[in-house]
Amino acid sequence: MMRLFINSLAASAGGGLTYIRNVLPQMAARADVQVVVTLSSDLRREFREYANIQFVELDGSLTRRFWHEQSRLPGLIRRHGADVLLSTGNFALRKPGVPQILLSRNSVYTSADFYRDLRSRHEYRTWLDTHLRAVLAKRSILWADCTVAPSNAFAAELRFWTGKQVHAIHHGFDREAFVSDETPLSAEVQEQLERAGGALRLLFVSHYNYYRNFETLIRALPLLRRLLPGRTVRLFLTCKLRAGENPGAYDPQAAAKLVKELGVSDMVVELGSVPYRQLHQVYRRANIYVSPAYTETFAHPLVEAMASGLPVVASNLAVHQEICGDAARYFSRFSPPELAESVARIAESGPTATRMAEAGLERARQFSWKTHVDQILKLAQTLCDGRQKAQPALR
Repeated sequence: MMRLFINSLAASAGGGLTYIRNVLPQMAARADVQVVVTLSSDLRREFREYANIQFVELDGSLTRRFWHEQSRLPGLIRRHGADVLLSTGNFALRKPGVPQILLSRNSVYTSADFYRDLRSRHEYRTWLDTHLRAVLAKRSILWADCTVAPSNAFAAELRFWTGKQVHAIHHGFDREAFVSDETPLSAEVQEQLERAGGALRLLFVSHYNYYRNFETLIRALPLLRRLLPGRTVRLFLTCKLRAGENPGAYDPQAAAKLVKELGVSDMVVELGSVPYRQLHQVYRRANIYVSPAYTETFAHPLVEAMASGLPVVASNLAVHQEICGDAARYFSRFSPPELAESVARIAESGPTATRMAEAGLERARQFSWKTHVDQILKLAQTLCDGRQKAQPALR
């Protein structure tokens, strides 16, 4: 039986949380693996006890996490007798003592658009911090025995960036698990959704950050109002455009100011953060899903939206096209007119919306967390076998 050590200390928001929430139950269903996983105490409370999974709670400042991991985790890995390390948060251990699989899933380190965006916002401290983290992320790919990216497009980007082989293993999706919780939404969120009535309801699931490109989406709203005269349009956001309401150091004040300047305050509905287990209820109340992100590695909400029967309008990233295929309409990532036109065409054509929804449902079925875990464990076993074959030669 293989003993797998998972470092998920980076799972604090967004895709990192989605990943560990879905992977651990799949690992628990396996009889051929014993798992030790490090995670924060807050995240630990989400999981019940599993016979083959041992949880190790470690808390600490996120800004010091990299050095904390480098100093403490190798000892923990030895103590638990692990065969393979799975590092899920973009940064690898330099000397883990066992073969290491690195999951690399942060595209801002390689995104020229992100660095330009930071300079335009005069966010020079974040610009410098991102460059420093990029150095560590690149070194991590060189340190790891094997690096895995969640899409072919991002794997190709990492290969170009580092010159090292990178495997592509799609992240998964489990529709049954996604829609299983029918705990009612909060009264406030319910009221906001019901107030939209017969409006065309657009949805964008994301906490506020720069690379999700909220501003392009906001600029498309007055154009959409002109393209659909007489029709009420509402954009639901699963965040608040207020300081202190989102993870990380991203400042939403420019986006909030833009909403007011363009006179679209009545079109933007800030639902705030919705628990992941309840998100399917929000998708069900939307008509079209939109994603204006200018860089991405996989984009779980696109799969969630397709599985919920929503037509998708997404920026023309290679990643988005790989994930959605024919189930989406694509627009130039910094073009509000193209975004607005794409939404309007779907809104005005019932057959188009139906065709895209059907294509999305079929496309979403191609993503599976079980398949993802099977492929990760197969890769881990290959590394174990290679290590064991090398042992006699080392003696």
